[in-house]
Amino acid sequence: MRGIAAIAAALAVLAACGLGGGSSGGSAASSWVDQPVSFPASGMTVYGTYRHPTGKMAAIPAALIIAGSGPTDRNGNSPAIGGQVGTLEALAGWLSAASVASLRYDKLGTGQTGLGPYASDPSSIGIGVFEQEAAAALGFLARQPGVDRARLSVYGHSEGALYALLLATGAAGQAPPVHALGLLEPLGVRYLDLLSHQIDARLATQQRAGQLTAAQVAQVRATLSDAIKTLRMAGTVPAGLPDGLSTVLSPATARYLAEADRYDPANLAARLRQGMPVLVSCSDADIQVSCADVDHLAVGLARAAADTDQARLTGVDHVLKEDSSATAAYYGKPLPFSSQLEGAVLDFARR
Repeated sequence: MRGIAAIAAALAVLAACGLGGGSSGGSAASSWVDQPVSFPASGMTVYGTYRHPTGKMAAIPAALIIAGSGPTDRNGNSPAIGGQVGTLEALAGWLSAASVASLRYDKLGTGQTGLGPYASDPSSIGIGVFEQEAAAALGFLARQPGVDRARLSVYGHSEGALYALLLATGAAGQAPPVHALGLLEPLGVRYLDLLSHQIDARLATQQRAGQLTAAQVAQVRATLSDAIKTLRMAGTVPAGLPDGLSTVLSPATARYLAEADRYDPANLAARLRQGMPVLVSCSDADIQVSCADVDHLAVGLARAAADTDQARLTGVDHVLKEDSSATAAYYGKPLPFSSQLEGAVLDFARR
């Protein structure tokens, strides 16, 4: 069907960067170092970067940083995006400027960690392995000398916010207690609902540009709706999806999508302990996660009576750069990161 291939290409870029080098984006002192580390999780070795101060000092808070979807590595970069994104490296810099140590890691399928034992059968990958990685990472961070175990926080970007919520509620398995959460441009609705929103927005754009007719758009939407129903009920995707939809909803990712979609982030948020400090952001220029999606998540935070700081950003893209284009074209460009969000993170981390 004409135009569907363009949808697939656009969504591939979106998934690559979260729902996913570069400048650190922070003013961290020279006494901070990025130390390569590794730890075991789910039958593999996970590699990461532990950012911490040198020398002996009083115990300090520490944060786990979790990447978004797709092949997004510990720094927020992806082979599917030209240039350096650097989102998570920037976040680590902001945190160290607030005297918070941090751990960021290459999740399964990215960077030095790679696919490990799943290389021969990626379709067998479910949500469990990512939960286990996150729990193991938080445990590793808590064991580091000089880390205050009573002040552990988790910052999740995009899809990473789902794992932050799973850790904080105990749904990801045994892990050290989480004191505070940072949910940056987070997955705010069920996973397949978000994919549907993204595809629908792309279809509307192509219809306005004359690339698709109203009848074609209606047909794609109906096909997508049926495919999501099948995936939710049977855990599989229908055969014969048109080009584009078959790329987004493929047999290789069906298990993961079906399992991740079981969680409504708002329901998870409602299970947080009362008064937990939470920072949540959204932007009017984010084409992957809307403020309406994040408002859904905020309902759950309110039910939990969380101590919530909301950062509603203007002219900031999904990878936290100052970019009002409402496209993914500048994700890998050397644009400045949001000074508004940097200030919000610094204020939140310091308090």
